[in-house]
Amino acid sequence: MAGVKHEADHHGDHYVHPYEADLPEGPSKSQVKREHHVLQDLAQRLVSLPRSQLERLDLSEATWGAINETARIKDLRALGRHYKRIANLLAKEDMAAVEALLHGQERQKQADAARLHRLERWRERLVTEGDPALGNLLEGHPDLDRHQLRTLIRAARKDRDQGKTDGDRRLFRFLREALD
Repeated sequence: MAGVKHEADHHGDHYVHPYEADLPEGPSKSQVKREHHVLQDLAQRLVSLPRSQLERLDLSEATWGAINETARIKDLRALGRHYKRIANLLAKEDMAAVEALLHGQERQKQADAARLHRLERWRERLVTEGDPALGNLLEGHPDLDRHQLRTLIRAARKDRDQGKTDGDRRLFRFLREALD
């Protein structure tokens, strides 16, 4: 079976198998769809950010217009189409800056979650272990009000015994404000 010469080949010495002659060059249709879905997800995440953070990006006027228009759209199907529109506009933007902003947001969320978990662990230790945990906490934070902490710990224990959560909340709030 004879081969087919590739049209782009000006020298005539490039052999293309007959079955490969009809294959498209570039990314597959599936790959293009996957990339566009990623852009749609980025568009959704981007639109959810506060305006002050979005202003760090050098976005085109058309992209800003689409982002501003998002708040008006209430219908879920229309919103889905709108995210596709923003994704198409984002494809023309500097994606490195957009991705850097979103990665920074993700790192901040993770740091905030870790901080809350640390505070929850302290609260739990203070209520269950008592004075040994209080001593450990005060070693690292000697400026905390020992008397107020003891009062909050006692109240949290008493509320737990009664099936209430008010004391836990007050202790957590104190720790959050004092340790930040």
